Order: sequence, then C-alpha cells, then structure tokens
Amino acid sequence: MFGGRKIIRLGFYGPPNAGKTTLANKISMDWTGEPVGTVSEIPHETREVQKKERVVIQSRGKKLIMNLLDMPGIATKIDYEDFLSHGLTVEEAKQRAKEATKGVIEAIKWLENVDTALVVMDSTKDPYTQVNITIIGNLEARGIPVIIIANKIDLEDAKPEQIQEAFPQHPVVKVSGLKGKHLEELYDTIAKHSR
Repeated sequence: MFGGRKIIRLGFYGPPNAGKTTLANKISMDWTGEPVGTVSEIPHETREVQKKERVVIQSRGKKLIMNLLDMPGIATKIDYEDFLSHGLTVEEAKQRAKEATKGVIEAIKWLENVDTALVVMDSTKDPYTQVNITIIGNLEARGIPVIIIANKIDLEDAKPEQIQEAFPQHPVVKVSGLKGKHLEELYDTIAKHSR
C-alpha cells in the first residue's frame, strides 16, 4: 500500500462553507453509496467531526483505503449574530455559536489522528486569510502532509490560480466537489503525498 500504511486517515480542513462536507460526501457516495454528513448554506453546519471509515477507492490501477474525517469549519471568530441572518432565533444562534466553537477546538485536537490533510478553500474567495494561513501553519508544524483543494471551480468567478500562487509550497488540486470534477487527479495526489 502507501508508505507501509494500510489505511490513510484523511482530514478535511478549512473555513466554514468552503465545501468540505460536499467534497467528502461526493467521494463517499461514489465509493460507498452513503454520505458523510449534512450540507447547509448556514455556516458551521458541521459542528462535530464526521467519519466514514474504510472507503475503498480504485484509481488508475491503484487501491486506496481511506478513513474520511470531515472536520468542523475553522474560524477565528464565531459570533452568534452572524447566524441570525439565516433565520435562526437568538437562542438557536447562541447554541449554534457555542457548538461551532467546540467544533473548532475538536478539529484542532483531531490533528493528532490525521495522516494527510486536505485543506479545502473556496476558489471564489481570497485565499490570504488568517484562517487558511493558521490551518496550514499548524499542519506544517506537525509535519502532516498538506494537499490544498481549490474547490468550487464550477462557479463563474472561481480563481483557483490565486490559491496556487498563495501556497506554492503545497500541491493544489482544482476540483468541484459538487460536480465531482477532477477527483481522479485528487486521488493520484493523495496516493503520492500521503505519509
């Protein structure tokens, strides 16, 4: 298998609404027929680590066995007022903000259990954010291989090359998690860069 390891523990990291769960679901649905988690327009839909274990992928004659670990979105600031515009009551918004904060802490603790990290970024947004830089710095400090995902390339205003320019030290794979574009390239990159 890869690097003597039978199963790759693949962590999906990134800011809220970058498409982590959408991508994890696409991979899982293609190979197991089951989703990893729920997707929503409301930020911080994923507030706990969601797992799909032993996802077996056959790609270009290679077999990859992965545990998909979909992490809560990482944010430097979580304000309950941000959820009110999505139709949540004050009570619901405060509860969601509390759970989202716990989720960020949990995602960081899970770094100990990740072999390779997919850092998912929305390619319609500026990649130079405190969140992206902090996530990548944390992974680099721990020696965890980083693969950057320039997601949402199906959108008209996508600029995946900005992500490539921002983080040239890491492989960048341009995908559409929603449409399933370029997943073969992603599997090749995971096989090549996992430890």
